[in-house]
Amino acid sequence: MANYVLSCCSTADLSREHLASRNISYICFHYQLDGKDYLDDLGETMPISEFYEAMTNGADTRTAQINMTEYVEYFRKFLDQGLDVLHLTLSSGISGSYNSARLAKEQLAEMYPDRKVIVIDSLAASSGYGLLMDKLADLRDEGYTLDDLSKWAEENKLRLHHWFFTSDLTFFIKGGRVSKTSGFVGKLLSICPLLNVSHEGKLVAREKIRTKRKVIQAVVEKMAMFADEGENYSGKCYLSHSACMDDATAVANLVESRFPRLNGKVLINDVGTTIGSHTGPGTVALFFWGEERKD
Repeated sequence: MANYVLSCCSTADLSREHLASRNISYICFHYQLDGKDYLDDLGETMPISEFYEAMTNGADTRTAQINMTEYVEYFRKFLDQGLDVLHLTLSSGISGSYNSARLAKEQLAEMYPDRKVIVIDSLAASSGYGLLMDKLADLRDEGYTLDDLSKWAEENKLRLHHWFFTSDLTFFIKGGRVSKTSGFVGKLLSICPLLNVSHEGKLVAREKIRTKRKVIQAVVEKMAMFADEGENYSGKCYLSHSACMDDATAVANLVESRFPRLNGKVLINDVGTTIGSHTGPGTVALFFWGEERKD
């Protein structure tokens, strides 16, 4: 058994059961719904379906990252047990959580000189971040040491691809990521933006595709283009969605028919309350391993 803890944030958008089964610890982000504070605790306090229903009905949402003090207390639980920690954070391209974790690590180095906390910027988000954590759990279980595993994570994290689309621009407009004019035109023309996560861990719009049917096909084409060995891809594939299971299932079915050597079925997860606060309902994201992200 490893003498260190493998850890992430709740924004890896895996279920509590999945994380427990892989022995991955996690710390929760925060969000507000109509001014009331909640933990992004993977649907334990509020079912994720209720969260998206509230958003659809006009509820105001805000999010808050994990601060340094919270990280200090979280890491100390493990250090006090004589365990080291490997913690991967949500991408620094969309959150300041990495800096908070890094500052906590520096403070704890003085308090626990014989213990080690390694903090890595995943440059990933949602269940793509989760797919990275799942792979690290595999390697840990194969016997990787803390240092070997952290080195592998740094060297391979940019091989994790995220491609996603939204069929509802409402919350992108509300959050200022799409202008009202562009949003109006987009809705009028049934435009579904196709986006990905860049090598800097930032969300980047890549294409504007008309109709949901075409964007579903396009996101699977991106997997064929960038996945390891193309259509012979034999790794795992994860999806996450925000209250649009039918769309997620359509993508999963296409992936499973297009990639016959896939390692198991496509795993479909919910986009959690932190990331979902910004996307709103209607987003589907596809995650797989491939060539290193360059832009």
